[in-house]
This record gives sequence, C-alpha cells and structure tokens, in this order.
Amino acid sequence: MGPVAVCPGTFDPLTHGHLDIIRRASSCFDAVVVAVLENPGKAPLFPVEDRVSMIKEAVSDLPHVEVASFSGLLVEFAAARGARVIVKGLRAVTDFDYELQMAQMDRTLDGGVETFFVPTSPQWSYLSSSLIKEIVRFGGDVSEFVPPFVQRRLLEKLAPEKE
Repeated sequence: MGPVAVCPGTFDPLTHGHLDIIRRASSCFDAVVVAVLENPGKAPLFPVEDRVSMIKEAVSDLPHVEVASFSGLLVEFAAARGARVIVKGLRAVTDFDYELQMAQMDRTLDGGVETFFVPTSPQWSYLSSSLIKEIVRFGGDVSEFVPPFVQRRLLEKLAPEKE
C-alpha cells in the first residue's frame, strides 16, 4: 500500500469546505483517514459519534477514505494508522499562522511526519463551522454550505423557536 494521509479536524459541523479538502486529499493519497478530534476542552455542538457518522455518510462514495475519532496527540494517532502525512486545509493567512505552528510541533514530536497544506477552493474560503452554527441559530439558510443531512441535524439542534 502507498502513502496514507490523515485529515484531522473537529468537524463541528462538517462543511463543503471540509469535504473539498477530504476529496482532494483522496485523489492524492492511496488512503485517507479523516480524524475527528474528541477534545474534552471544547464543547462541541455534536458528540463525536454524530460527527463521525455525518462524515461517513458524506464520504461514502470515496472507497479509500476511512473516518475515525481520536483524542490525544495527532502524531500518535497518525503513527497508529500508518500515516506519515497530515493534510491541513487553509482558508486564509490567519489559518497558516496557526497551522504552521502545529506542523512544526508535530514534526518535533515525530520527525517522520510531514504536513501538507492545501488551500481551500475559493468558493469555500470564507466558510467556518462557527459561522454555519451562527447562521442557523438566527434562522438563516445554510443549504449551500453543508450537505442536506448536516443541515437537517443543525436545524434539529439550533433552529430558533417559531412564535
């Protein structure tokens, strides 16, 4: 088997921007593991099991993509999966500042891991999971930004009360 890559993130919720990076990574590597972070320090809207389930549904047409949750160090998760590449999507320069720091730390922790930065396609460059949640909270339409099943789940959790 050839190179295995890990695409990590919180994915709370999954957006078309995330899917853009996952799909593009799947065309470059023999196998991609979407690594859903279970971070007890954050309070995600969706439990990790739900995030994993939604991503599995979204990538069901990609035969070499696996979805799994993890907690702890990303480099340890990657090593356990036989991955030597971490793929990170970048929307803007502000993402790069943070992700470069993370990539350098990952490389320090495990000298055999490489981070590949992939710029998000322009049509998704402004998307963030936080913005999506805020739009739904205020009754806005996010149908062009997330898969339909993700939108339904968001509405179940966040739709404003109707008077």
